[in-house]
Amino acid sequence: MARGRRANLGEYRLYFAILFLAALPLAVLICVIEACRSGRWPDRDPVKRALSQARIITPMIFSA
Repeated sequence: MARGRRANLGEYRLYFAILFLAALPLAVLICVIEACRSGRWPDRDPVKRALSQARIITPMIFSA
């Protein structure tokens, strides 16, 4: 059982990393657009946005 959990954890981390890297360019784009519109940098930086999206999407993949 422990070996299966480690395999699942590794797979989860792999999916998380892929989703984070996929979300990062979009998060940067969103922050730049918000900065241009409002004239100031948003409170949530791009890394926090991308982490948030990866944290939301990765469990959805594993629950399916």
